Order: sequence, then C-alpha cells, then structure tokens
Amino acid sequence: MNFKQFALGTAVAVALGSSGLVQQAAAEDSNYIPLLTYRTGPYAGSGIPIANGMSDYFNMLNERDGGVGGVKLNIEECETGYNAQKGVECYEATKGKGALVYNPYSTGITLQLIPKASVDKIPVLSMGYGLSAAADGNVFPWIFNAPDTYWDGASVVIKYIAHQEGGLDKLKGKKIGYLFLDAGYGREPIPLLEDLAKKYGFELLQYPVPGKEMQNQSSQWLNVRRDRPDYMVMWGWGAMNPTAIKEAVKTRFPMDRFIGVWWSAGDDDAAAGGAGAKGYKAMNFSGVGTEYPAIQDIIKYMIEPGKSQTDKAMVGSTLYNRGVLNAMLVAEALRTAQEKTGKKVLTGEDMRIGLESLDLTEARLKEIGMEGFAHPMKMTCEDHAGSEPVFIQQWDGTKWNQITDWFEPMTEIVRPMLEAAAKEYAEKNAPWPARTEPCPN
Repeated sequence: MNFKQFALGTAVAVALGSSGLVQQAAAEDSNYIPLLTYRTGPYAGSGIPIANGMSDYFNMLNERDGGVGGVKLNIEECETGYNAQKGVECYEATKGKGALVYNPYSTGITLQLIPKASVDKIPVLSMGYGLSAAADGNVFPWIFNAPDTYWDGASVVIKYIAHQEGGLDKLKGKKIGYLFLDAGYGREPIPLLEDLAKKYGFELLQYPVPGKEMQNQSSQWLNVRRDRPDYMVMWGWGAMNPTAIKEAVKTRFPMDRFIGVWWSAGDDDAAAGGAGAKGYKAMNFSGVGTEYPAIQDIIKYMIEPGKSQTDKAMVGSTLYNRGVLNAMLVAEALRTAQEKTGKKVLTGEDMRIGLESLDLTEARLKEIGMEGFAHPMKMTCEDHAGSEPVFIQQWDGTKWNQITDWFEPMTEIVRPMLEAAAKEYAEKNAPWPARTEPCPN
C-alpha cells in the first residue's frame, strides 16, 4: 500500500514507509522515528529522493533484521513542504508519540526546533545543515549536525579552489561568486566565507536568489556575466539547482569552475543542464551508486518485492544515498543507545546518549555493508559535527564521479568561530539553559 501525501494544509501526512504496516506510534514494542519530509512543492525534486532513501533503509532493517536490536522501527512521515511553520506543526503533532529524534531537512525548521529540543528532551539531527554553531555540544547538547557543518563545507570549497590555483596564497585577487538561496540555509555560510575572503585576499561576490524566484535567475546570471568571477559556488536546493545549472550553461560559465554544496549535487540537478552541464562539480560526503552491500539489501528486501514506492532508477543517486546515510546514522545511534543504556525501547534522552557516543569506525561501516560509503565519523560531548573530510565529485554528462581524495575542513579556523558563535547565540537567547547533561561513559 503506497500512501499519497496530504496537501500542505494538512497537519500530518501519515506514511509508515512503503510497507504499509500501520502501527500505533507509541507502541511499546517499537522505536518511533518521525520523518519531516517534503514530497510536494518547489523543493520536492530534492526532498523525494532523500525521503525515499531514509524510508527504504529503515524499512529494510525491519524486513531483514526485525528492526534494530530486535525492536521494530515505527516510521511515520509528516509533510512539511519545506515550510518552517508546517515543520513546527509536524513536530508538535508527533513529539508526544515517543519520538526519538527529528531530522528536519530544512535549516529554517531546524532553527525553530533548536529551543524546543532541550525542553522536550528530544535530539535534533540536522545532518550537514542547520545552525553551524550547534556543533558545540557544550552549548547545544540536544542538537547534532554530523558529519559537517555549513562552515566546514565553506572552508572545504575554498580549500579546493586554492588547491586548483596552486595554494591558498594564490587566492589573492581572485573573484569567487556565491550564488545562494536567500533564506537561513543560504545565508548560514556567509560569515565564514567573508572571514576567509579577508584572510586570503579574494573578493566574495554574493548573488542571492529569493525563494519565489528560484526558477527565474536571469538577473543573477546577467550579473555573473558582468562580474566575471573566477569561480562560482552554489548553495542551492530544490528547483534552484537545475535552474542555476541551466543558466550557467546558457551564460557559458566554465562548468569545471562551478561548485555546489553537497545539497546541490542531485542527479536531476546536473542532468537539467544537458550536455553543457558536463564538468559541474559538487561536494559530497556519501557514496554514489548501488554497489554497496547495504544498498543491495535495499534492492533485495524493498525494491524488487515491490515494498517501496521508490523507482529502481533512483536507487544509488546522490540524494537517495544521502537519505540512506542519514537513516544509517540514526540506526547506528539507536543501536549505540541500546548498548549504553541496556534498554531496547528508547526515549529521546536515551537517543541523545547514543548520538554523543556514536563512533562509526571503518570496521563498523564494513560490518553494516557501508564500506567506502562514508568516511568514519565520531561524535563527542564537545563536538556534535565531527568536521569530517569531504570529497569533490564531477558530472560527466550522465553520472557523478569522485575526482578527489577526501578534503579536511579548515578546523583550525572553523572551530574557534563555531564556539564564539555558540556563545553569542546563548547570550542573545538568554536565559539559555546551561548544559547539565552528563557525558556518556
């Protein structure tokens, strides 16, 4: 049974994976994980593959293993349309059902949930997005943004450009354009980019794209043609990405100098530019393709038996696999929490312990069929991001290929800024609760 999504005006769209097994959300014999997804609206092109990847991985674990630790996962989707108000409505409608963790998939929604997390004692995992300062676990014990913050990503893209030019000192006098969705998501990396521009002497040219004009970027690209930046960096999402790539092709901007954040790395994004999009690059921290044993198990247990709403052609794509990675992090944190607490059915407080204790080694990744799919990552009480390495992938006209080794973020620059920003956030939102949660043993 496949569930159709309700319209945006509906508070909760219930879709318990593609298996169609409807259970009581607070069932004593299951662990409840609500998914804030968006399968409708201008961001659906990005939201659907991620939602499918998350749902398929969780339901594969139910089919193959009976859940995690012998306890089934109770998965419920709530349609947000990438709207912050709708996201909060979904949160309020589901938090009382025993929610273990929230994956907002929107910086705007994440910012709204941050003050609620410590009150409701339910962690928020904003994987590679949200508030960069939340990586400071001393100030934000309930917020996690592994494997990287947006500031980590911004430092990686500048580091990569410097590598192309022959060193950081070669950035002086260069022009780097920044095309971004004019929302919390796109504005988040600007402080770090501005700091790096001052430090290394390049000119940062900003091209904001309002949400209502994502599919009409002619004015921004006229300015790009006028300014002639040496490189373009894109922080886009939804319909903004394919539109930007088509405009870049039309403007004849050198595609091998156009680099997207990991959320501007969708297969449909690049394909929209046709043959001219060949050479476009993007950051990534999750594997592409279907050769990984865990992905093969998704095909075996979910796709081939018809228990998923995912088209088989989508499996292995960048954003689908990103959803799989997110679900894997949740499942592994859940498993860790079970080991730490000795409990099988968990609470949000237990889940926080699992997230702060998460240590995905190469051996563990291999054990769960994810060898080479992601870089090993570790979270601690102090560091809720990990600032893990990122690689660059390039579109060859039909598919993505990894073209670099892993690039380490500029942690020595980023971490002090994160800690200062966390302190500033707490002061602006005083009285901000001081951390009282003990570090897991």
